[in-house]
Amino acid sequence: MEPTVPRMDSTQGAAWLALVSLADLLPHALDAQLTAEAGIINFEYGILSLLNVADDQTLRMNELGTRLRSPAPRLSKAVRRLESKGLVERKVGAPGDARAVHVRMTRAGRRAWLTATPPHIAFARDTLLAPLTPGQLEDLARLLDPILRQLDPELCETRATGGRPPADG
Repeated sequence: MEPTVPRMDSTQGAAWLALVSLADLLPHALDAQLTAEAGIINFEYGILSLLNVADDQTLRMNELGTRLRSPAPRLSKAVRRLESKGLVERKVGAPGDARAVHVRMTRAGRRAWLTATPPHIAFARDTLLAPLTPGQLEDLARLLDPILRQLDPELCETRATGGRPPADG
């Protein structure tokens, strides 16, 4: 006998379908916008954004992977693409850790990030946020917060610090 799973009520079902639809559509929309404007995808933009705010615009690969919640193969492929475009460079080895791989944003990478950012913000504002009233935007942030906390408590801390990891002690 197969176990029975309780069905969602109509309100839960509508909310679930809206969330799943948004989760499916949003990455494609962001990738299309960034590809058209800057020749990069959203994941690559995320890498450049993290490097932009890092000391010396450099981070270790494992730190990038942790912050982006990315498996190593996906991150390596994206860094290779950015490297082939001259937007980042990799350096193997560091004092105390000969195996460490560091990724540094190049001047071309900084220019690409600066070029991509205004239209990316405009897209987010005009396409995703403008249809909502200020009150709805506040509600959206308030409603999504417990879901995000359930999925990834550290993400909420990172958001609160502007994308940087929380300071220790």
